[in-house]
Amino acid sequence: MVDPRKIRLTDFAHGYAPIEPGTNLPMINAMIHTILREQLTDEEFIRTRTENYEEMKESVAECTPEWAESISRVPADTIREFARKYAAADKAMILFTMGVTQQTTAVKSIRALANLAMITGHVGRPSTGINPLRGQNNVQGAGDMGALPDFLPGYQRPEWPATKERFSRIWGDFSCLRGNNIIQMFNLIDEGIMNAVYVVGENPVLSDPDQTHTIHCLEKVPFLVVQDIFLTETAQFADVVLPAASFLEREGTYTNTDRRVQMIHEVIHPIGNSRPDWQIMIEIMKRIGMEVDYQNPSDIMDEINIATDIYGGITHDRIREVGIQWPCPDPTHPGTPILHVGEFKRGKGLFTVNDFEFLGDQRSEEYPFLLTTGRVTHQYHTGTMTRKVWTLALEYPEGFVEINTKDAKDLGIRDHQRVRITSARGSIVAPAMVTDRINEKTLFVPFHFAESPANRLTGQNLDPIINIPALKVSAVRIEVE
Repeated sequence: MVDPRKIRLTDFAHGYAPIEPGTNLPMINAMIHTILREQLTDEEFIRTRTENYEEMKESVAECTPEWAESISRVPADTIREFARKYAAADKAMILFTMGVTQQTTAVKSIRALANLAMITGHVGRPSTGINPLRGQNNVQGAGDMGALPDFLPGYQRPEWPATKERFSRIWGDFSCLRGNNIIQMFNLIDEGIMNAVYVVGENPVLSDPDQTHTIHCLEKVPFLVVQDIFLTETAQFADVVLPAASFLEREGTYTNTDRRVQMIHEVIHPIGNSRPDWQIMIEIMKRIGMEVDYQNPSDIMDEINIATDIYGGITHDRIREVGIQWPCPDPTHPGTPILHVGEFKRGKGLFTVNDFEFLGDQRSEEYPFLLTTGRVTHQYHTGTMTRKVWTLALEYPEGFVEINTKDAKDLGIRDHQRVRITSARGSIVAPAMVTDRINEKTLFVPFHFAESPANRLTGQNLDPIINIPALKVSAVRIEVE
């Protein structure tokens, strides 16, 4: 376990690294350095299945565990122990969450994890690989279907000639330009360029960074449509609210993190005027003049089969009882439980150079703590659904801020005492939770609670490659309210 906090899973771990927020990359590079130095690599895998090895090897030559310790606060001996055990295991997998991706070094850290897996040959076999754990149940499926600004369904680049030809046959004329991510879209609103926003099943007032800026943009945009099952904090700014049906009231598919496409079935009919998302969207398509004739979600899946090879053989009839993992190119294909068996999709795995540099917030005299955000087990995302369940609310009735016991003593903060946390973007008030399960000079605030919104404190420090915000690293101060 590598985490600034001792979460429940830490109690089951054989090893724990209390890492400094924002410093994953130095630790990963130091593990790679150790494995190379102690000759624990899988030379056969490197020789036959990878390229650019020497360049990567040279790039970590100075990344010693002692160097990483000076940045990450993880003891050098712990880094060596983790590296040795990972390299020596017959099978080893890496599981990562948004503690890795919501940082300014997001892309470099993932690429470094790929380097780590490849130098040890822990790829393309059962119980190996790099596995992202998603924050919601259909993040994978949404990405598969093109809910990313730079891809069409099946991760096909819009500028590829083959992509344009394929989708032109299916849809007719369409825009083949890359879109904008959420951060870019809100900036376009602020600049007066984007004049309409359609939000489906998302609550950016609580989930997006720099809440003050988000609210400013939602108030400024000329036309805002929100489609959701409850009147969320974001929906309260909407010009039109479209009532969507819940997962129990519709049929369709979800795709989980191991690429398994699974059916969901209607248990009850939609309540009131609510409708399944696909029906609402079809009505909008018709009213803007598009000719569409989807009668049910199975018709949509038939189009998906044509549009993207990875879903080519996945039909509702085939997955009605048991899901299938993509790639599944045709109706006779059994699916693909393990990726990268024998070879990578690109041919040889590419080792990359991932140098570390500090970007974004750091501690200062004015803001001497680092804030990291996240979840609690009894609430889900922005609490749109779970905070309406009284039994869950009993466990966590309101937000809180975790502070280390020593820090609390130094500042005269008592357990459950209300405190103010302030960053360069704003401040919130929440009760303190004094604990020895979080690093010194580090605070934790869950982002589920509108009364103490963690993302009022976070900013728009971005990963320079993909523009994901560094929600896990914000400089703050804390004081008694």
